[in-house]
Amino acid sequence: MSRISQHLSQAKTAGKKILVAYVVNGDPYPQATLPTLHALVEQGVDVIELGVPFSDPMAEGPVIQKGHERALEHHISLRGTLEIVKQFRATNNITPIVLMGYANPVERFGYAEFAKAAAEAGVDGLLTVDLPPEEVVVLKGELDAHGLDNIFLLAPTTTLERAQKIAAYASGFLYYVSLKGVTGAGHLDVNAVKEKLAGFGQLTDLPVCVGFGIKDPETAKAVAVLADGVVVGSVLVEKMGSMADKSANEIAAAVGDIVGSIRVAIDSI
Repeated sequence: MSRISQHLSQAKTAGKKILVAYVVNGDPYPQATLPTLHALVEQGVDVIELGVPFSDPMAEGPVIQKGHERALEHHISLRGTLEIVKQFRATNNITPIVLMGYANPVERFGYAEFAKAAAEAGVDGLLTVDLPPEEVVVLKGELDAHGLDNIFLLAPTTTLERAQKIAAYASGFLYYVSLKGVTGAGHLDVNAVKEKLAGFGQLTDLPVCVGFGIKDPETAKAVAVLADGVVVGSVLVEKMGSMADKSANEIAAAVGDIVGSIRVAIDSI
C-alpha cells in the first residue's frame, strides 16, 4: 500500500475529512517553500500537492499562473522540485507529496528516469494535468514499478462512462474539479458538486477530493460534507505572492493560518 493510500485509509477509519494543499515550488522565492511545506503539515494538511513550475500552465487561472511565473524567475525546474522533496523528507517521512504539473517536463526527463528519481526523492504520486488516460499507459507502468500513485482529474463535464475509464487508471485518490474553467474561476455550486459526486461514488472506492473554488473555511466545510476531502490552492498561492517581500518564516506562518482555519472547519462536521 502506498503512503497516500495508507494515510487516506487511516483518515477514513478515523472519520476524518482529507485536507489537500497546493503550493508552487519556488514561489515567491525558493527559500520560502520548505518552511511552508512544514507549516502546512503542522496545521493539519494530509496531502501536499507541490506544483512543478511550467511556462504554459493552461489549467491555471491568473493567481496560480503568476505563482509559476515567480518560480520560473528563479529557474525552478522539475529536478529542483525533486530536490526540495528530498529536503522535506529529511524530517518528514509521513506526509504524502503529490507532484502536480504538466506532461512536457516529465517527458523531457524521461518516464523511467523520472519515476526512479521521484521515488528516490520521496514523492508519492503524480498528477499530470494534460495527460489523459489514453496516453498514460507507458508512464503509468513506470510509476507502478516504483510504487507511485497516478492521480487523475474529474470535471463537471466528465460523463460516468468517462469517469469509469479514468478511475481504472487512477490510484491514491481522484481530484474532482468543481468548476468549469481554470483554477480560481467562478462560484462554487454545492448542489452541482453533490450530484456529480453521487454518480462518481458508484464507480470507485478511491477517495474523491474536491478542488477549485475552495477559498475559505465556509466553502471548505460545505464541500467536505459531500466529499472525502477538499483541495485548497489559489488562496494559498495568492497569499504567498502578496508576501514576496516578507521572510520565509512569515510566509509559512501566514499560509499555515489559512489552512489551519480550514482544518478546524472541516473537522467540525
